[in-house]
Amino acid sequence: MGSYQKPRGTEDIFYENIDKWHYLEALIRELCYIYNYQEIRTPLFEHTEVFKRKNDSSDMVNKEMYTFEDNGGRSLTLKPEGTAGIIRSFVENKLYNNPDLPIKLYYIAPNFRYERPQKGRMRIHHQFGVEAIGEKNPMIDAEVITLGYSLLQALGLQDLKVLINTLGDEESRENYKVALKDHFSHHIDTMCIDCQRRYQQNPLRILDCKIDKEHEAMKSIPDINDHLSNDSKVYFEAVLSNLRLLGIEYEVSNKLVRGLDYYSDTVFEVVSLNKEMGAQSTIFGGGRYDKLVEYFNGPKMSGIGFGMGIERLLVALEAEGIEVGEKEVIDLYVMPMDKKYQPEALSLTTIARSNGFAADMDYMARSLKAQFKASERNQAKVIAILGEDEVQQSKVTLKNTHTKKQVTISYFDMIQQLNDWLYPKEEKKHIHDDGCCQIQKHHH
Repeated sequence: MGSYQKPRGTEDIFYENIDKWHYLEALIRELCYIYNYQEIRTPLFEHTEVFKRKNDSSDMVNKEMYTFEDNGGRSLTLKPEGTAGIIRSFVENKLYNNPDLPIKLYYIAPNFRYERPQKGRMRIHHQFGVEAIGEKNPMIDAEVITLGYSLLQALGLQDLKVLINTLGDEESRENYKVALKDHFSHHIDTMCIDCQRRYQQNPLRILDCKIDKEHEAMKSIPDINDHLSNDSKVYFEAVLSNLRLLGIEYEVSNKLVRGLDYYSDTVFEVVSLNKEMGAQSTIFGGGRYDKLVEYFNGPKMSGIGFGMGIERLLVALEAEGIEVGEKEVIDLYVMPMDKKYQPEALSLTTIARSNGFAADMDYMARSLKAQFKASERNQAKVIAILGEDEVQQSKVTLKNTHTKKQVTISYFDMIQQLNDWLYPKEEKKHIHDDGCCQIQKHHH
């Protein structure tokens, strides 16, 4: 007999946990609406070459991708990150022809990476991300960072630090890579296998190594500022100036390179300083990319974005003792006092729902005491009781669980009574003209 358990590094999300996700997702959508970012949904898998680009040195591409062949022999990959698929879509759908640039997009989607599962790091993890594509402007860099930071502030997180760096333009990066190769040439034999690969592919990636971060060679790395072009220095200072203008405190970190090869100029991370976070302290991070649109055969255009892991965000909230997401409550719980009154209960429940009220009923023919307990678990605002007297007179007894008021009224007046109890006049639920006509009296 098979062992039917979820795969390692995945999780089931339900009950009070899903309430937290709903809360976060609603807040994200509201914030993106305020910043005028539009949602985009791209396929969960892409052709492998969308992610596996030439000479890519990132761990994600080299070690963590879920790649498979479909029945037609095509190599496909479950998306390990959000940006590449969005840029593919941006070019394929010619979004660059829009007269209003940048094109500002956001997504909430699962990503798939084969890595060692740990707290806040799953093999299926969900990411909120944004991309602003088509215009290179230091104000946009500051806006993107501020958007993500504003979400964390809105949630009440306080143990935060914004880390920022510049990788410079292409000329600056090539100059810096030469300096890094020279610096690490005397040490690379004593460094990890991954760093030895990175040394050949992209020595910038060595700076992001978790294994060799305390290596002697890491303590005296060349300063990237000594290798930046004048244009790159001016651009980076303008980004920092705009962050100061927007009230965002930051720390320049010259070892910050981020985990993907396509970044240029601005790179950033927002980390939690809370000790409970351990090694998984980065809440969100991202950067600017100048060549990615061109790589996908689009025009010469720059973009900037970030990715924020929802699981990691929940860990950060827990570390600071912040509770989010309230249990979904219902407006009405209908309680038939006998199984034979369930058809009337179903009719009333349906009428309430058709008028916009969250409603449920007892289907299990339980005792009245057990039904009261069920209504409490559902945190019902109003209870509807259907006994023999009520059904014979086409009436229902409603009890307001907050005020304890109780009335017995006709079926046809139920919606008006719910409105009066639960909603101010300006928020009245619409009463369907034919809503109350749907109920049928059942004879036993």
